[in-house]
Amino acid sequence: MRSNPRCMYDNSFSAFLHDPDVAVLGVLHDNYHGDSRTTTTEAWKEEIQIMRSVVSAYEGEGHVIFEYDIPRLGKRIDVVLLLRGIVFCIEFKVGESHILPADVDQVLDYALDLKNFHKFSRDRIIVPILVATNYPKASSSIRPSVYDDKVVNPLVTGKSGLLGLILSVLKWFPNEAPVDHDWIISPYAPTPTIIEAARSLYENHTVEDITRHEADKVSTDRTIRYILQVIENSRINGQKSICFVTGVPGAGKTLVGLDVAVKQTYQGHDKPVKDEGAVYLSGNGPLVAVLTEALARDDNKKCRERGENKKPSDSRREVSKSIQIIHRYRDNMLAKIKNPVENGILEIDPEKAVRNESAGYGEVEHVAIFDEAQRSWTHKRLAEYLKRGGTYGNKLKVPNFPMSEAAFLIWSLDQREDWATIICLVGGGQEINTGEAGIAEWIKALNEHFPHWHVYISPKLTDKEYAEGQVDQLLAGRNDVTYSEDLHLAVSLRSFRAEKLSAFVQALLTFDKTAPALYAEIKNRYPIVLTRDMDKARKWLHANARGTERTGVLVSKEAARYKPLSIHVLPSDDENAIHWFLEDKTDTRSSNYLEDAATEIQVQGLELDYTCLLWDADVRCENGQWHYYRFNGKTAWKEQTATSESKQEQLKYMLNAYRVLLTRARIGMVICVPEGNNNKTASGFWEDETRLPEYYDGTYRYLKSIGIDEI
Repeated sequence: MRSNPRCMYDNSFSAFLHDPDVAVLGVLHDNYHGDSRTTTTEAWKEEIQIMRSVVSAYEGEGHVIFEYDIPRLGKRIDVVLLLRGIVFCIEFKVGESHILPADVDQVLDYALDLKNFHKFSRDRIIVPILVATNYPKASSSIRPSVYDDKVVNPLVTGKSGLLGLILSVLKWFPNEAPVDHDWIISPYAPTPTIIEAARSLYENHTVEDITRHEADKVSTDRTIRYILQVIENSRINGQKSICFVTGVPGAGKTLVGLDVAVKQTYQGHDKPVKDEGAVYLSGNGPLVAVLTEALARDDNKKCRERGENKKPSDSRREVSKSIQIIHRYRDNMLAKIKNPVENGILEIDPEKAVRNESAGYGEVEHVAIFDEAQRSWTHKRLAEYLKRGGTYGNKLKVPNFPMSEAAFLIWSLDQREDWATIICLVGGGQEINTGEAGIAEWIKALNEHFPHWHVYISPKLTDKEYAEGQVDQLLAGRNDVTYSEDLHLAVSLRSFRAEKLSAFVQALLTFDKTAPALYAEIKNRYPIVLTRDMDKARKWLHANARGTERTGVLVSKEAARYKPLSIHVLPSDDENAIHWFLEDKTDTRSSNYLEDAATEIQVQGLELDYTCLLWDADVRCENGQWHYYRFNGKTAWKEQTATSESKQEQLKYMLNAYRVLLTRARIGMVICVPEGNNNKTASGFWEDETRLPEYYDGTYRYLKSIGIDEI
């Protein structure tokens, strides 16, 4: 038996049969994280006995693994059997006499996790089996999956039928090559969803556990190591530093930020390291709400499993120490300044703030990670907001506020008297709201107010999609700028079957001639299909998603005529986003019900497995160009033109919305461009002039011309 952190017990069949029950049980207890209860012990005892009856028939042939832990996903498989080249993934429901659909989904999910993320399982036959110990029947037939990925359709049985079921599988697949002898320590590729990754951040897993197997790509672990080194240099030298991290959509920027926050705060210890903390901040309310709730639910579940009576609100409060909405951080610093602001200069009011020995009047964290830094507010938007008293429930008004949000956030960290590091996570071409300053504002702030800060920057920040290609010019006068490729995440980990998805979306939105070739290259690994019928789109999603893989409908916030297609837009509050992203497919509030559609505001930074993008008439392809329209709320669409700089900015946001929506799916997507309504009344008038076919046909023809397969 090897000592392995990936599981609680593993051994060859023959060694397992020679280990007494008490020895196996003792190892399980020794390796269990937490206080095992009587029910857990009794379940293990029965599982051991059942597995002995199976293994004894094949002594000397295979390997048995109990409680196999899937890194980052926070999931653990009850038993894995490696036998005659086949991976058996077994989930026990001890004492149960019925088969529940949720339990079948659970074991199928484990099998899919191995298939999609486990290097040494990619080409193996994987057989998910649910064992409800008192169930009187067993699956009567073995059916390979229709998906042609070697994952067998889930099998169910009681304890008495398990041996016969495994025998049937071995007869069905008699000539499999041996499983790699290092299967148990196989690396995982790529990262799980952001939500699942966040759940496991506190469980001492490392990025190396889920590193991609394509060795020459810039990976998240390299980026994290580089950032941590910048932080360490800042600490040693007592300096202020800022890092700009870029990445294609889905490359893992948020994951990097969360991981840096945890690693910097804990630094390998069980408890936070004193005065070395980091905080993850985002202005994206739905993202923070979903991450916080996911972590809180997981923490609360673990507490219940340990027999602790902990309130969900307590779990949320603890999680919120590390993950916060950026506005709360900002408002806390605003409460410390002299008000009103005189001569355009911010000053700390000693009567409103307590000076700390090392932090000065800054916050307690040395390190702040700002996700989606390109979405920070312009000076105009922030000043107007604070003039109205937009913070602290209208109790705090700050007239004549002199800074943009980016400048103020740097100023906040600059209040520390020892050292500080800011990590800006930047998405290219993803500004989607009026008043979002983009990355140029951060650099302008550094130049105008903070010349003593050291700048570490991704070379990709000089590309046109970031700050309109002005970064080189903006940084020309600084001599403290370090460029590093390690600060760019080039591979989409979200869309793990399509590394070139981001390039395809960019080509599609810019009418680049490479779009057809890029589509042809990715479609077999990452299906993208086209339809004009929402019912067909729903059927495609249902047919492709398995287990608890998530599906959902997406629309732009400017979309207006979706109700005739039986689609409702998800209300914008955080609570609805939590239900939409986190509830299972039995809950009507879940994204999986395909009734409520989320907008780019609600899904930026998050993702689903399969999506349907409902392309409305707000952005239309007409004569080889994008044209932009807004609905007046009643009877008509009005074209938007770039008559001013602010109007041009708004059009950019409208196109960027589709960039975000087109990059939210991890596994595949369907694009639905409606046919519109071409019916006329008896009087010869259009039945619905807000959905004329001509509003949609140009977009449909363009997507079809790229070669996107139609269903």
